[in-house]
Amino acid sequence: MPPNTIGSAFALTIFGESHGRCVGMVLDGCPAGLEVSERDLEESLKDRIPGVPGLSSGRVEEDRVEVLSGIFRGRTTGAPICALVWNRDVDDQPYLELEGIPRPGHADYPAYVRYGGFHDFRGGGPFSGRITVPYIMAGSIALKLLSHIGVEVLAYTFEIAGVKAGEKPLDELRRNIALSPVRCGDLEASKLMVEKILEAAGDGDSVGGVVEAQALGLPPGLGDPIFNSIDSDLARILFSIPGVKGVEFGSGFEASRMRGSNFNDPYVVKDGGIAAASNNAGGILGGLTTGMPLKVRVAFKPTPSISKPQMSVDLRSMTPRRIKVKGRHDPCIVPKAVPVVKSTVAVVLVDHLLRLGIIPRVLGGVPRIG
Repeated sequence: MPPNTIGSAFALTIFGESHGRCVGMVLDGCPAGLEVSERDLEESLKDRIPGVPGLSSGRVEEDRVEVLSGIFRGRTTGAPICALVWNRDVDDQPYLELEGIPRPGHADYPAYVRYGGFHDFRGGGPFSGRITVPYIMAGSIALKLLSHIGVEVLAYTFEIAGVKAGEKPLDELRRNIALSPVRCGDLEASKLMVEKILEAAGDGDSVGGVVEAQALGLPPGLGDPIFNSIDSDLARILFSIPGVKGVEFGSGFEASRMRGSNFNDPYVVKDGGIAAASNNAGGILGGLTTGMPLKVRVAFKPTPSISKPQMSVDLRSMTPRRIKVKGRHDPCIVPKAVPVVKSTVAVVLVDHLLRLGIIPRVLGGVPRIG
């Protein structure tokens, strides 16, 4: 499979760079008949930007979506969907000043070696968070497909700078995510998270955190073990999100500190079906969904672009250089990452649901002609 493509029945290919002409996607395998518009994709992209000044970078893109193929008369045609967003608000100068001097914490140096110095280093090029725009466009379509079979995906900030959210009932969680500027389901924790981000930004620094996602309403048995299991496919796409350094399902690493008698989820009969009394497995066993909520947490590193002076090396002269990274950067990428995690989870779930025929290849009946 090409390195910029993921999925089989629902295959996503992304293209573009941070400061190139555009970023975009080709989505192959989307069923015909799904009602979707450019406006739908644009509305999803608005979720990337927190509503409080100082929480995100000063780069302001309109993110106007252009659909080039695959949608006709407001519905998907079954042909590959190609959509893009033009990059308008770019400033190359801060990056040109550091050409040949890799920024600590970025992919600059390994990319320089891998591509022989020919890569587009401006704004991180294809390694930038800007490439998550096509993830969200694809996710917008995937989430619409999931709604047709009653599957819901939630994503929210679980932790920022050591401040953790408390567990909330689903109705309160849904309501609070929309109210929180950092997309946290716990509004008290949300206030503390905002304070931590602004404090780090004031110091010319940054912070990281954790995004949690849940998928509700999934049938049991979804997945293709061994190498296309549901958790391995999810981990693969989640690790493709810039800044991700860890992925865990259910109890995750905490499971290594538990006894089997505490970790195992006992089965019970509930509403005439089989359920589990707990969900330490995170809704996945043996690479297959169990019918319980699928739960995954994704750890993001602190934004590597900080204004504090740092040491590097000039690759042309092989001499030490003390640098200060200029430009417009997020003091914390976690709030922007919430809709990205939600989208990537949805893309993988649709891929697997299409493989099993649970999502049909054509939605609705034959349209009237004329």
